[in-house]
Amino acid sequence: MICHVKKRLSDYSYVFFEDKPKPQKHHLSVSPGSRHSFFLLLFCNKVSFNIRRVIEISIQHKQLVNRDQMSSPVAAMATTKLYIVYYSLYGHVETMAREVQRGANAVQGVEATLWQVPETLSSVILQKMKAPGKANDVPEIRPEQLIDADGFLFGFPSRFGVMAAQFKAFFDASHELWECQALAGKPAGIFWSTGFHGGGQELTALTAVTQLAHHGMIFVPLGYTFGSGMFEMNEVKGGSSYGAGTYAADGSREPTELELQQAFHQGKYVAEITKKLKNKPLSA
Repeated sequence: MICHVKKRLSDYSYVFFEDKPKPQKHHLSVSPGSRHSFFLLLFCNKVSFNIRRVIEISIQHKQLVNRDQMSSPVAAMATTKLYIVYYSLYGHVETMAREVQRGANAVQGVEATLWQVPETLSSVILQKMKAPGKANDVPEIRPEQLIDADGFLFGFPSRFGVMAAQFKAFFDASHELWECQALAGKPAGIFWSTGFHGGGQELTALTAVTQLAHHGMIFVPLGYTFGSGMFEMNEVKGGSSYGAGTYAADGSREPTELELQQAFHQGKYVAEITKKLKNKPLSA
């Protein structure tokens, strides 16, 4: 798959030259006062092109690797890379993510790596919110790094029934991957944390599926594969058939043992599916 760069300099003329009724295809006059904006535009356009080129090369490399894997029985059993990407403000989702990783790494031939998306709140705001520091052993991820993974598990807290803005900002920044459909066909699961029972245990997952759909990713729900734990009525338990979940309440509640078991199961379950799809591509 090759990413075609369709943007032209004339597409942006409305932004910097509002006095012109329509973009000029053959001539672009620049007033002295707007030269700074003009050169900034050229720089940004060049950066955008370079990012697309990196993505294009990465996709072509992955295609060559997949071709080699299909022709070599030994290469076909190469390590399956599962990226567990999360955002956690107070640590609840991080706790779930680590258990998801344990479950995924329990599958032979799978390498599960933890990543966290960048924080968008300032240190001043975080301090006022009494948010603990981020995990030092979990690196931040850039959207273009998603190309290297064979599958994903995305985790985030709920905000008014949808994923936290920090994670949405991360997906919004992945438009270069979307344009190339670089993630199409890759499996992905979802896990989350909400404040209480009516805080979006199912809605958060449902609204997050749209992000996967536009990228062409394959949503892997948990279903009822967790068995009797899905029907536990003697204790409060987060999660649903869409994925593993937990409740944070006022922030003092931590994921229960049952919720962690479900997270472990989800990590293992998605890892197994990712491994199967990697070793037997859909086009085979």
